[in-house]
Amino acid sequence: MCSFTVKGMVHLRKYPFLILLLIYLGIQVESDASDHRYSEGDIVPFYANKIGPISNSWEIYAYYELPYCSQVTDDVKEKKLNLGEMLNGDHLVSTPYKLEFLVDKDFEVLCNKTLSKTDVSKFRRAIEKDYYMQLYYDDLPMWAFIGIKLNKGDLNERIKKGNSVDVEEDQVISNQEEIGWKNVHGDVFRFPQHKSLFAAALGAGTQLLILIIAILALGLLGFFKPYIRGVLWNALIIVYAVTSLVSGYTSGSFYCQLEGTNWMKNIILTGGLYLGPLFLTFTFLDIVAIFYGSTTALPPRAIVMLSLSWIFIASPLLLLGGIIGKTRMSEFQSPCKTAKIPREVPTLRWYKDVLPQMVLAGILPYSVINIQLYYIFESVWGHRIYILYSIISIVFFLLLIMTALVSVALTYFQLAVEDHQWWWRSFLSGGSTGLYIYVYCIYYSFKRSEMNGFMQISFYFGYMACVCFGIFLLLGSVGFRASLLFVRYLYAAIKCD
Repeated sequence: MCSFTVKGMVHLRKYPFLILLLIYLGIQVESDASDHRYSEGDIVPFYANKIGPISNSWEIYAYYELPYCSQVTDDVKEKKLNLGEMLNGDHLVSTPYKLEFLVDKDFEVLCNKTLSKTDVSKFRRAIEKDYYMQLYYDDLPMWAFIGIKLNKGDLNERIKKGNSVDVEEDQVISNQEEIGWKNVHGDVFRFPQHKSLFAAALGAGTQLLILIIAILALGLLGFFKPYIRGVLWNALIIVYAVTSLVSGYTSGSFYCQLEGTNWMKNIILTGGLYLGPLFLTFTFLDIVAIFYGSTTALPPRAIVMLSLSWIFIASPLLLLGGIIGKTRMSEFQSPCKTAKIPREVPTLRWYKDVLPQMVLAGILPYSVINIQLYYIFESVWGHRIYILYSIISIVFFLLLIMTALVSVALTYFQLAVEDHQWWWRSFLSGGSTGLYIYVYCIYYSFKRSEMNGFMQISFYFGYMACVCFGIFLLLGSVGFRASLLFVRYLYAAIKCD
């Protein structure tokens, strides 16, 4: 008997660490020092544990990851956890709730807190992903969903009953299964930033569109005879001056629809958006031509005639168009109301950013005009005569159709990932073909032509930059108009309010 005891003690001494670990874990298993007995008025411990989406049991976060009312940082106490609780992802912290034993409470303000846009976005994301919260009242677990989704009828009923509902009427989700583009119906018609510049770009692009259509129509009617010198340039100047009425009206009316206030500044910006860079380029190149003694330098008489046409024709018509657009402006038509608080745009992959989409958007429209570009360049910068206005008209309209289709497709893909900032994106995507044409200009100058010398190169790249900028504005306005029609049709098909 004695020998067995000694032998057993010797055996146990071989595992001192294991024995101490078991004893420690046994102590840690105890839930709390409290005996869970309270007298009337005693404060009952109330802990918050964790939050997470109900569908992902292992995706859990700390309770105060959401901007709930909390105590002062120094007063927040973390409950001591045992090993099993830590492995389970528990994180019990104290809360500011004061729950007294056997004391009834109907309503009490816990805190007054102003939520930032980031805070609102966190709560909205938690509600949309069906987040739950886990709380402990005297070590008794409780679960609840974080917020609820209400349709408009339920919302009004709760308001009538006097319940506090922290949700904006414009952002009520009527269908819990809404995904993608349906979720941004409250922001899809939110006006873009820099609305004056946007309206000016739209007006200038629309003017250039009418200009090209008019020139092509005159070419089809046989007005541009090869043996009549300068008739094309005369037509370009006259039509551009007359169509200033279109740019003023388009920009002025759309700017007022976007609730702009300084319409005169907008009209000035519209007039100078394209003509300003063109004037600066012309001035520089004319100085270069004078320096080289070239006849391409305009004589004073031609400069006076251009100035008079701008002062007495283009500018008054631009102002007149702006006044007509302002006075006859109608309200912006949108099938969905715009929410008061902007929805946060989710973080997207790099290839869904503006520049990659512009690169993608210009490929198909450019492929439509690629073959005809060579003949046009040979006519403008060479000595060939281009008279195939029927072919160039067909190619131009195919270009417009392709630009519209690509812009609509990219706008839909953008809305599908809940990015509602489509206004500028559709304009930039549509106009990206102008950048492709300028890249072709560089290729043409080095591979297809024998141009050399500072004067010729400066004229070529200077005026082609102006042409490509005009194409950018023209096709950008087409891309936006097509996307606007598509978005209106898309959201008119669903119940937004």
